[in-house]
Amino acid sequence: MRLFAATIGTESNTFSPIPTSLDAYKERVFLRPGEHPEETPLMCTAPLWVARRRAAAEGFALIEGSCFAAAPSGTTNRRDYEFMRDEILAQLKAALPVDGVLFGFHGAMVAHGYDDVEGDILERVRDLVGSKCVIGVELDPHCHLTVKRVQHADVIVLYKEYPHTDVVERAEELLDIVLKTLRGQVKPVMSLYDCRQLGSYPTTLPLMRGFVDRMKAMEGNDGVLSISIGHGFYLGDVPELGGRILVVMDRDKAKGDALATKIGEEFISMRGKTAPEYVSVQEGIASAMKVDGGPVVISDTTDNAGGGAPSDNTTILRRLIEQRTEGAAVGPIWDPVAVRLCFDAGEGAEFPLRIGGKIAPTSGTPIDAKVTVVGLKRNCWQSNGPTQSLLGDCAGVRVGGVEIVLNSNRTQAYGLELFRNVGIDPAAKKIVVVKSSNHFMAAYGPIAKKVIYVESDGPLSLDYRKLPYKRVRRPIWPLDENTTPGLIL
Repeated sequence: MRLFAATIGTESNTFSPIPTSLDAYKERVFLRPGEHPEETPLMCTAPLWVARRRAAAEGFALIEGSCFAAAPSGTTNRRDYEFMRDEILAQLKAALPVDGVLFGFHGAMVAHGYDDVEGDILERVRDLVGSKCVIGVELDPHCHLTVKRVQHADVIVLYKEYPHTDVVERAEELLDIVLKTLRGQVKPVMSLYDCRQLGSYPTTLPLMRGFVDRMKAMEGNDGVLSISIGHGFYLGDVPELGGRILVVMDRDKAKGDALATKIGEEFISMRGKTAPEYVSVQEGIASAMKVDGGPVVISDTTDNAGGGAPSDNTTILRRLIEQRTEGAAVGPIWDPVAVRLCFDAGEGAEFPLRIGGKIAPTSGTPIDAKVTVVGLKRNCWQSNGPTQSLLGDCAGVRVGGVEIVLNSNRTQAYGLELFRNVGIDPAAKKIVVVKSSNHFMAAYGPIAKKVIYVESDGPLSLDYRKLPYKRVRRPIWPLDENTTPGLIL
């Protein structure tokens, strides 16, 4: 038995001011066959990593393709996407015949000329391998769960958790179903229900926690192989945007259709009830200061690099400095120039530095201050569930009672290492501001006395109705009040 595995992925914010080229992939994940590290999966590479670890024991040969992944940002350059796609397709062609194909995608990648990158790849792969080859795909729930990719894959599994702490478990689940299919033990059929809605669905809050737990309890019973909840990625202006439910059944399509419909209707009933409460910057800081003890974690949701934002907005930082706040930490602020200057100055140096406010009007105005360099470290990383997220070179600086982490590789806040790399202990702070929407909760939730979600003036508007959508298929809630949900495959 021969399996081929590869990765190509990013989360494309089509409204982002930051274009995505091959260099963005080289900065994050750009690995040729055999180059993937043994220790941990990287962004979107869990299917390959899991298959590598299980190949010998389970009697199959793994042919590894390239792995390409970039931090969330704007639309990918067409030439660069086609270069990566065609490299993987050439590797697959050279490996033929294969019995199965495993892909690790994000699922919300957009390239110039390609609204559905994953569907484009899967269609070409199916043409290469034929109808008998089993194609398995792992996706992030913040994906566009399109009809085309469901039509060309045999089984698709999405992460269930947000924060995404279960990427390895879902890759294991995907490989299990693919191997059982190849051995004739199951025959997966997929049902897709379109809920026609946009929303935020953190599984750290009670409503989604209970919903996901009920879905997980159904799997493995009565022919249910897998249930996936597609949250959608609201910052991707593509026709098939929105929340969808995918059910994978063993043989019984009618039963899968009925179950997908039932789950989809429950998901629709939760509209507007799943997101956390958001407050203004001043309300967030004032509320944090009233808490007895700490740390109080403030989420700067609208400047989240994980949604394609620059992560250099200065609004909350400026307010903390102006109010002479003591015991606060903020990070990460993406500013490679400031990082370079801090390294030039050296640890312990005190010098004037301009911080942030560089990429777009939504970045705010730069902060000019005399800073003290409290920590420097090159080639930093932070934990992101079972994977690692690269921060690049990092500098910790202090302005009054506020300590700030500056980084050279744009990424959101995931792990506590973000601060600890440069000698800042987040657990000892009164206030910790993280540029992240919810992924921070896996690491910061357990240490937080309280978590406050703030809507600042960064580029990621939380009011979907303010976004200049042009391509999304209408009607869709909350842009439209009356929608027409239903089974679409």
